[in-house]
Amino acid sequence: MGIANKLPYEWLVGLRYTRAGKRGRRQRFISFISFISVAGIGLGVAALIVVLSVMNGFQKEVAGRMLGILAHVEVFDSSGAMPGWRGAAREALANPQVRAVAPFVEAQGMLLRDDTMRPAAIRGIAPAEEVQVSAVAAQVKAGRLDALQPGSMKVALGRELARSLGVDLGDTVGIAVAQGEALQEGAMPRVRPFQVAAIFQAGHFEYDSALAFVNIEDAQMLAGLPAPSGLRLKLADPMNALPVARELAQTMSGDIWLRPWTALNATWFAAVASQKRMMFIILGLIIAVAAFNLVSTLVMTVTDKRADIAIMRTLGASPRSVMKIFIVQGTLTGAMGALAGVAMGVLLALNLDVVVPAIESMLGAQILNPEIYFISTVPSDLHWDDVASITAVSVALAFVSTLYPSWSAARVNPAEGLRYE
Repeated sequence: MGIANKLPYEWLVGLRYTRAGKRGRRQRFISFISFISVAGIGLGVAALIVVLSVMNGFQKEVAGRMLGILAHVEVFDSSGAMPGWRGAAREALANPQVRAVAPFVEAQGMLLRDDTMRPAAIRGIAPAEEVQVSAVAAQVKAGRLDALQPGSMKVALGRELARSLGVDLGDTVGIAVAQGEALQEGAMPRVRPFQVAAIFQAGHFEYDSALAFVNIEDAQMLAGLPAPSGLRLKLADPMNALPVARELAQTMSGDIWLRPWTALNATWFAAVASQKRMMFIILGLIIAVAAFNLVSTLVMTVTDKRADIAIMRTLGASPRSVMKIFIVQGTLTGAMGALAGVAMGVLLALNLDVVVPAIESMLGAQILNPEIYFISTVPSDLHWDDVASITAVSVALAFVSTLYPSWSAARVNPAEGLRYE
């Protein structure tokens, strides 16, 4: 009661108009329209929260699968080879953000099997060091990654790449890497036979269909390199790859250049960010439509309360105070819808792992086919900053929708309002 007494009378009247009172037929109709507006705002807010959470979940899932194959930062020598890679590795490890380092060779080549030919990225690795910077060993579904020993002429293929070539463990594929001199002379690169020793599945089609691992010494022989191409770094926080790469560029010696994993996939991240913005705008329009339904509700309320407005004006209420009353009523109505939508959206986003299987059971169908998407559940990653932004936008739209009806209420002539009362 004490708090209510401290509120301005505009708030008290606005709150009273928001609550249910004596309801005639007209008032019940206005309340029904108001309920539809609140429900529309709530459903729009909930839908936007769930959709953005699912998009964040997919982004996190895909980024995690990328990082199972990609290094957080790659270091290259401008000459194309890094003879002093051990010294460079020590310099990199001096940075507290760098947790592990592994040398590698990167080359583009072709894989051949009978009449089938597939382009692929050939990556030379040292298995013992590679497991410290990537999760490729855990992604091996058949065979063993440590079978890639120096001079063994063995290869690990992505699952889709092995399927397209029609090979399995123990089969032989030809690998050709064009060296600089061969390309200049127009000669065909030499094809080397490699035995399939492992098949991995990263869960990302780009890598499963176009990536092959061989031992680093075998890769140097294929590419004609005297030393590894560079270093692969694992960081304490992969999301700090860009600032850490900038730090290393200042502290490491030699003519080097660095490539953070976010720069390697900049187009993909830009596309996801663009999709999220578009989805926010599209679903935000649903909230806007529901919020502007408040205009009709408040217009009818103003018409219904003309006598009340006239009495307040004759008692000394200013037009500004009348405007505040209906702004309070409309904004509170929109805020209630927004808060209801936030509660429903957050609840759904945090429990999609339960809700989606229940929907699949009811429909008798699977939403995500694991053979296509490599996941069987809908991922969700709720960001509270998204929730705050959605809530602020929905309340702001509700506030804007009150401006015209409240302005109309402020213009009610007291004499006209009381003429038929």
